[in-house]
Parts: sequence; C-alpha cells; structure tokens
Amino acid sequence: MLKELSLADRTRIFNIINESAIAYKGVIPSDMWKEPYMPQEELDEELEAGVKFYGWEEEGRLFGVMGIQPRSDTALIRHAYVLTGHQRTGIGSRLLRHLIRLVGTEEVLVGTWAAATWAINFYRKHGFALTSREETIELLNKYWNISESQIETSVVLRLNY
Repeated sequence: MLKELSLADRTRIFNIINESAIAYKGVIPSDMWKEPYMPQEELDEELEAGVKFYGWEEEGRLFGVMGIQPRSDTALIRHAYVLTGHQRTGIGSRLLRHLIRLVGTEEVLVGTWAAATWAINFYRKHGFALTSREETIELLNKYWNISESQIETSVVLRLNY
C-alpha cells in the first residue's frame, strides 16, 4: 500500500536507502561510495530541504521509498530505492506514478549516476528522456547541491508529457 511517510519514519527511510544503495558499490566512482551510503545527518538535511518521502508498505513492512522535492517551477524525484529482494516487482513504478500524479503539469526531473544504467532504463520506461550533457550540467548546478566530481558522473532525465 502506498503511504506518505513522516519524520517518524526516518529510520525506516534510512534503512531502505542504505540497504538498496549497495547496488551502486563498485559501479559508481569509488570516491563517491561511502558507508552508510546516506548517513542519517544527510537524510535529515534532505528532509529539512523539503524532500517529501512516500513509501510502499505491506503488513507494516516498508519495501521501497521515493522522494519528491519542489524547486521553484520544477519537481525533483529524489532518492528512489526498493529493497534488493523486491526490485522489479512494480513497487518503484507505483511510487513514481504516484509522485508524477502529485506534480500535475510541472516540469519533473530526476538525476542519477551515469553508470546506473538500470536506473536510467527505469526512468526511460516511464517517459523520461536524458537531457544533453550541457543541459545536465546546467540543471545539476541549478537544482542540486552536489560536488563537481559528482556532476561529471551524473545524468539528468526530464519527464516528457
């Protein structure tokens, strides 16, 4: 069942993100990998910056999370993670469709690692298209607060309505 998450769920969000992010280990640049992948302090900063999380829960157990963050005239899809044993079961698709419905006709962007081909393919399957390299750099600098080295190894996709 789809559920809007709250601050009371922050430990569960933290656990989902960090268990699921293991998929990036050995794929993204080694200097970008850390354990935990997203420390609790970083998650708290994301929540304070306006990232609103939704989750997929069954029988009280959370299986996936996805956040949305309004940024002026744009909505950013943030931190999309599904537990490893439950990926490719439709949880991510249900979460993404819900967030897109919440946004309406606003521009929707998502950033991910260029090496995360599975994530890029997931978003493309749902109507997103890669932006040009020049536009990616511009968008990452405008809407995200990430390092230059992460900008160099990231892509941005835009939802095509």
